[in-house]
Amino acid sequence: MQAFRIWDVNQKTFYLRNNQLVAGYLQGPNVNLEEKIDVVPIEPHALFLGIHGGKMCLSCVKSGDETRLQLEAVNITDLSENRKQDKRFTFIRSDSGPTTSFESAACPGWFLCTAMEADQPVSLTNMPDEGVMVTKFYFQEDE
Repeated sequence: MQAFRIWDVNQKTFYLRNNQLVAGYLQGPNVNLEEKIDVVPIEPHALFLGIHGGKMCLSCVKSGDETRLQLEAVNITDLSENRKQDKRFTFIRSDSGPTTSFESAACPGWFLCTAMEADQPVSLTNMPDEGVMVTKFYFQEDE
């Protein structure tokens, strides 16, 4: 498992608020609230994403017509790329120059995103090119 820093192209970092992952501008003493992303690579471009030392994992869940990002209390090291039920935790990483985007393997066409406004939930969008949501991130191994 490796820890990464993630922030969107508008410089918003991820942090936890009421057990929800949100993106905003952290300053002063609040910079310590930044969530590092725990990564377990499973294929050259596929990975599991978690927070809190891999104890909470990001997943893509479909219910009815709704597709949403969820934080699940699952240990990232217990996940397996070979188990069908773990596919919802898999994200495909695509690098484009200095930025990275993350597409859900379980919900193709849905990308990890942040809102233009600060302090809004990190979510998923199926319209990455509409300019309504931010889908490009800087993703850097934590020193």
